Amino acid sequence: MSNVVFERIQNDINNNDIVLYMKGTAAFPQCGFSAAVVQVLEHLGLPFKDINVLEEPELREGIKVFTDWPTIPQLYVKGEFIGGCDIVREMFSSGELQELLQQKGLMAA
Repeated sequence: MSNVVFERIQNDINNNDIVLYMKGTAAFPQCGFSAAVVQVLEHLGLPFKDINVLEEPELREGIKVFTDWPTIPQLYVKGEFIGGCDIVREMFSSGELQELLQQKGLMAA
């Protein structure tokens, strides 16, 4: 895997509080799992950077290697990998995601 891809991923997660690597875009998700994570983030009213992995096969593979996580979508908060769709939905349902976002200073308590 190219270092350029890893550098780009690192740059994206360093320079944006919330980054979602997904299939499609926030406006037009291309898979149900990506759409579900977008829905959670929009419900929380948080701005996030959406990155469409379908536009670049190298990025699509690179993000999986970068996190050692086999599936898309992948959510990052303040540089920390949170997980994919099931984890995000579970954390949202339990309130754990909101707590994490509060701890990171991205959401009011």
